[in-house]
Amino acid sequence: MNLSNFKKVLSRNLANVQGWKTSRKIVVIESDDWGTIRMPSKNAYNQLLEKGIRVDQCAFNRNDTLANDDDFNALFKVLKFFKGKDHKCPKITANTIVANPDFDRIRKSNFEEYHFEFFTETLKSYEGRTDTFNTWKQGLSEGIFIPQFHGREHLNVSRWLHFLKANSYETQLAFEYQLFGLSTNITKEKRRSYLAALDFDDEKELEKGKDILAEGLKIFQKIFGYSSKSFIAPNYVWSNKLNQTLQLNGVKYFQSGRIQVLPKLETAQKNIRRHIGQKNELGQVYTFRNCTFEPSVFPNNDNVGECLKEIQTAFRWNKPAIINSHRLNFIGAINEKNRTQNLQLLEELLSKIIKRWPNVEFMSSDELGDLITVTKN
Repeated sequence: MNLSNFKKVLSRNLANVQGWKTSRKIVVIESDDWGTIRMPSKNAYNQLLEKGIRVDQCAFNRNDTLANDDDFNALFKVLKFFKGKDHKCPKITANTIVANPDFDRIRKSNFEEYHFEFFTETLKSYEGRTDTFNTWKQGLSEGIFIPQFHGREHLNVSRWLHFLKANSYETQLAFEYQLFGLSTNITKEKRRSYLAALDFDDEKELEKGKDILAEGLKIFQKIFGYSSKSFIAPNYVWSNKLNQTLQLNGVKYFQSGRIQVLPKLETAQKNIRRHIGQKNELGQVYTFRNCTFEPSVFPNNDNVGECLKEIQTAFRWNKPAIINSHRLNFIGAINEKNRTQNLQLLEELLSKIIKRWPNVEFMSSDELGDLITVTKN
């Protein structure tokens, strides 16, 4: 084993040492970005590329968009083919953005005012998605697609409006194609990410953020008919000063990466390491993603083999295996090959999980949070 691999294995094990333990073989698949817009269409992609925006160099800009019925039906077919020891199918915790910018109203305000629409309205304006929310509800009723709260928008509203008002070329150009999510690794603009919705620059923005989260959680409840028990911050960036607002609106559990990234206004503080089952002063429970399945982002990796190693490590330390797998891995509306290849890999992964651990149980993030809450360690 070379030094690089040794460090990877060591880090993987150390991350799972602390925290809540269980002898049960639990697998959770957490998937972010459902509901939010990204690349609106293949035509928008081609037009931006022709105008010099290197959208081809970002996996999200190449492949990610609002899921259509074909995307859902193909994903659901794979999930329903498998069952854990309790005869329940694998399920996707679909971390959902509930609103998107209303581009027309923002333009009419000359970029002075921000306006949004529910993502269910956005779906109606996308070709072939007029009735797609019924497919969302089908997945929920079948227990294989479980929406949880990811934010009102996947957008830092004040930062975006600032660059729009400043006439920044790439931001304005993307706006004309009803897109805000140009990644910082492809833009020539000197700016922080638009996607880190809760990366506030000052206390005033943070206070606005509390209202945005409270409103977003109310919208979530209105759309789905239940309150979200868990929350995952866009880009893993949020302040602990938001925790009470989240709690007052029903959030009991935090999904996270290994590190909670603090917003710009708190850069004097260190980012916070989290472990599974950790609780804050409000009694909210943290989990973190200790496995990765991101074939669209890492197409040259052994995504199945590496994920299985991470699951094995989690189980070795009596931890649930919490797999990070963004929506873009399952989307074929722009690039059908992206969906087809990745679902074949997902099928291979699930098949090998069940073969290696026949007593595996598949849970959603809120179900895992409930289990941790009632189980003493």
